[in-house]
Amino acid sequence: MDLDNASAVALAAVAWIASEEDMLPVFLNASGMPAEGLRTGLEDPHVLAAVLDFLLMDDAWVLAAAAQAGRDPHDFARARQALPGGNLPHWT
Repeated sequence: MDLDNASAVALAAVAWIASEEDMLPVFLNASGMPAEGLRTGLEDPHVLAAVLDFLLMDDAWVLAAAAQAGRDPHDFARARQALPGGNLPHWT
């Protein structure tokens, strides 16, 4: 997946997080990012990577975001691999 497609997938994740009443505050608290930082960082691959890192913590979130976006749930992991830090080995 190239960077443009990965960014589009990550933006779908942002849309899902924002559409869920309780999820946006959970993301902001977990990331330490202010709402304005998310808003202004939507074109920053590092911010989009952080969004996908958060989403990928829970399979139910991935499935819900995929259903809302009409995407394959695996797209979120593929997109994460294409963004900064996504090619690092996972030791767990």
